[in-house]
Parts: sequence; structure tokens; C-alpha cells
Amino acid sequence: MELTLENISKIVDGETHIAETTLTLRPGTVNVLLGPTLAGKTSLMRLMAGLDQPSGGRILVDGRDVTGLPVSKRNVAMVYQQFINYPTLTVYENIASPLRVAGLAKEEIEARVREAAKLLKLENMLSRLPLQLSGGQQQRTAIARALVKRAELVLMDEPLANLDYKLREELRDELPRIFATTGAVFVYATTEPSEALLLSGNTVALFEGRVAQFGRTTELYHRPASLVTARVFSDPPLNRVEATKVHGDLRLDTGHSLPMTTALAGLPEGRYTIGFRAHHLLLDRPKSDCVMLPAIVAVSEITGSESYVHVDVGAHRWVALAAGVRRYEPGQRIDVYLEPRRLFAFAADGRIAAIADQAMAA
Repeated sequence: MELTLENISKIVDGETHIAETTLTLRPGTVNVLLGPTLAGKTSLMRLMAGLDQPSGGRILVDGRDVTGLPVSKRNVAMVYQQFINYPTLTVYENIASPLRVAGLAKEEIEARVREAAKLLKLENMLSRLPLQLSGGQQQRTAIARALVKRAELVLMDEPLANLDYKLREELRDELPRIFATTGAVFVYATTEPSEALLLSGNTVALFEGRVAQFGRTTELYHRPASLVTARVFSDPPLNRVEATKVHGDLRLDTGHSLPMTTALAGLPEGRYTIGFRAHHLLLDRPKSDCVMLPAIVAVSEITGSESYVHVDVGAHRWVALAAGVRRYEPGQRIDVYLEPRRLFAFAADGRIAAIADQAMAA
């Protein structure tokens, strides 16, 4: 199935929930809706499913207009953030429920349930009730019930958000394998860039109801077309500083100048926003050319394997992500290092103006 959104929009009480959007999602693809809360992810999914009708535009399935077709008449499956299982039914019956409603033969139901249970590692739990399961097992049951329908469109609205860290990581690792076994169109909503990168496939960068960019996930991450996409695809938030290109020199508003790489050297004179991710603000001097900036530590967060160090550089608050344990006290003066080859330069209109030479390196 090929799903096409053709200039669709959604306006509620004069407020734009989804601005005019055109997308084509092809069969057998994983498509991540990535954006912060209120970006429009759930609104877009509801339009895709037929739960809501667009204020304008059309929704096409294999070229056929299904805009007015209710969800009950579409081959769609959905998984939500909250585990939605029938508490009085066993895992087996929860998974089998949509097949029984569809009137499938007993043998077909048995085969499909066993297949889905094997895929989601629920084979030994089919006789249990949902309340006898862990949170991760309950969500696996909900996912199995969605997959067993063999729907052409599977919509997952932040399905792992309510799980604890360990369970979330476990399912994140397994979902790409699960997706690869079907030919459906998968749409997966998340606020987390790391989840989008793990699932790979395609990503729709959403912000305030607008599609900032759509394409291969790695392409959006390494080559954002705009400051909006770069911000959506950065966690911790993208570090930013204004800069002026004048007389062949790129001067940051911190008072420092950047050495010119090939890409930055080609920028016309004018004002720019320079962006760089947290793991590209270094706490140790690299071997390559860099700019050393004096900083004052605001907060130091140690997660175990990594440290987030928030620093003030002049009037700018940036965050550095470093491997290992880095202990700093608030107010401590340190030096941080910025590599010109790790930068994005955005023009005044927010569009990408240059990606420095090695910015595509991980």
C-alpha cells in the first residue's frame, strides 16, 4: 500500500493543528514522525488513520481517494502510548480479538496468533492475563494485536514512552527486526532523536504542525535543510550562537573568530546562526584546529557512562556531552573547544547555508 497525503491541513476553532502537508509513504517503509510535544504528530496520525477528517486536501491509498472513508473501513492498526489490552482476556485472546471480529477461521486465527507471539517473544505467556505481565510484556501484547491484523498501515504513537528505561531499550532494539518482517507502511511517532536514528528508515521532522523536512533519517540528521530540522533532531538541544561573516572572517557573538574551513570560507558576508550538537562541544583539546573558549560551569550531570556539562560562554548557555564521568562544580572556570569542521551555518531565513567539511562525521 502507498499512502499519499495531498495538501492536507487540519484547522480546529481557527487554530492550525496541521499546516498544508504533502507526503508519500511507500510500502515496506518505516516512517518516523519526530518532533516535540504539540508538534502535530498525533494529529497527523489521526488524519492518516481516518479518525479525523482534514480541513483541506486529500488522502490517497494506492491512488484511490479515501479522505471520507472512516477508520472502520480502512486496513489500519494502531498502538498507543498507554497499553490498551482487555484485562479479562488472556494474552492469546487479546491478540486474537481483531481476528475473531473479522470472522476468520479457527485455524487461521491459531496460526496468526502463534506467529505474532513468536515475533514478540510472548509464546510462554499466552495463557496469562494482562495484569500478570510486566509493562513491557503488556506493550508487546498490544503490538502483537496490531500486527496480527496484517494491516497495510500500522500507526504507533509513542508506544514506548511509558516503559522504564531497560524495557524501552529492549523493545527499541527489537522493533526494526519486527518491522522488517512485514510489507506494511509503519508510522512511528516519537519526541526522541535517538529513537528515530535507531529505527532508521525515513523521518518527518515536525514543528508546530509543519513538516520541516522529510527524507532518509540519516540524511536529516547529517544534512538538515533548516535550523528547525537541526533543532528537532538534536537532544540535548542544539547549541547556537550568532555570527557575522566580514572581510573573510567569521566572528562569533562571543567575541571569538573561527578558522575558515572550505565550506565556511565560501559563505557570503552577512549574519548567520552557527549550530553545533552537544557532542561536538569538547572538554578536551582535539588534535585538529579548534577555537578555545573560556567558560563557566552552570550544571554538571553525570548519567554513569556520559556527562552533560552545561556551561556559560559569555551570554550563551551551551551543553557539552562527554564520555565518562566529568566532575565540575557550579561556577568553576574551564575551557571548552569548538571545531569549525563540526558546524552548521544557517542563513537569516533559517535555511542551511553551509555544512562544515566534516560535519557529517558521527
